[in-house]
Amino acid sequence: MPRRTEPSPLTAKVGARIHELRIERGLTLEELATRAGNMSKGHLSSVENGLAAITIETVNRVATGLGVPPLCLLTFADEHELAKIAELARKLPSTQQSKIRRELQVLAGLWALAK
Repeated sequence: MPRRTEPSPLTAKVGARIHELRIERGLTLEELATRAGNMSKGHLSSVENGLAAITIETVNRVATGLGVPPLCLLTFADEHELAKIAELARKLPSTQQSKIRRELQVLAGLWALAK
């Protein structure tokens, strides 16, 4: 994909999100690049700075390297209530994520019955 000279708003947001998650995990660019299927460190830096247009395959590779589903790279908690819920759930231990999912399933079922 071509390298940009100025980030577009969306590539800048996705890049910032990747950077945030990488720092949260204490990973260097090089460590994440390796975990993401041996990406080049330079390309990953361009992605984080919003200067590279990336494919969905790259999103998936980076998400795998970060240990999160691709959804976590493409949702922004400050923009939507559902994204806020997903971000809060992401920060919970997996056992608690399962518990919350089951509780949400019950609530969704009750909501569907009430309609």
